[in-house]
Amino acid sequence: MAIDLATEATFTPEPGSFLVGLDSDQYPDSWEILLGDTAPAAPDAVLAAALLALADPPSGGHIRVTSTLPVGAGLSSSAAFSIALLLALGRAPDPMSLAQLNQRAESAAGSHVGLLDPLAIVDARAGHALCIDFGTAALERHQVAIPERAAFVIVHSEASRELGLSPYALRRSECDAAAHEIGRPLGHCVKTDLSVLTDPILRRRARHVVTECERVREIERLLAVDDLPGVGAAMSDGHRSLRDDYRVSITEVDELVDQLQRTPGVLGARMSGGGFGGCVIALCDQDSPALQPATYAPRRAWRVNPSDGARIVAED
Repeated sequence: MAIDLATEATFTPEPGSFLVGLDSDQYPDSWEILLGDTAPAAPDAVLAAALLALADPPSGGHIRVTSTLPVGAGLSSSAAFSIALLLALGRAPDPMSLAQLNQRAESAAGSHVGLLDPLAIVDARAGHALCIDFGTAALERHQVAIPERAAFVIVHSEASRELGLSPYALRRSECDAAAHEIGRPLGHCVKTDLSVLTDPILRRRARHVVTECERVREIERLLAVDDLPGVGAAMSDGHRSLRDDYRVSITEVDELVDQLQRTPGVLGARMSGGGFGGCVIALCDQDSPALQPATYAPRRAWRVNPSDGARIVAED
């Protein structure tokens, strides 16, 4: 689901110029990117340079980025930045096209990510979660209503992470190896298919993917019958699987999940994003004390709601 934290990009074109200036309230430095330049960009501007190369704007100009999303927190900040910038540069708001451009730019910047984050950002609808079936060629998607009484809080572990520098790519390659050995995508498998995997590491990685797909289907069913305690239990099961089978959690995140799960009114909690740090999201009752962000200081925390996705705010 999209949340009511956001990244906004404003592009002011300068006809005849081939230079793009970029500044963001998330970074102290500003950057200048020459359109068509093949020289390496500054480390913090690599993603922006890749997006500009793909978007191919007719002229240079100035890009101003503001955001309430923390960077490197497992809340899809890079995907939010990418989608905002692509829309500001005039790309059509087609979910699949934008998601694929985001994926290509992230890959060029050293992060080999999937399509889940940008698709959710573009296709999200307020009050709903987005179900994406990656087992279908067209990546079929549909909206799943979230009961109004569901309340969410996100708490930062304050352990920052960067997918390009973490074992995230290794986990993907392990899943690819497991799928190759089984003979079909893990999303099409059931737990009994894992018996052919002789490597215990590949078996654990594949078991996470297979059981996570089962949890997605189960959570959709539970949301339809307004069984929020069941949804929370599935979320907590998902974190245990991420911790034990997929091995993408860390001590700081596990301790925060445990703290939240012990808090009255918390129905379930799990890490968010690709792992190795970042945030935890908890599903709560409306009267849970866990919903008070100030109680987590000095950690940052936000009470969030399932919100509409990316859109054009204004254009000339």
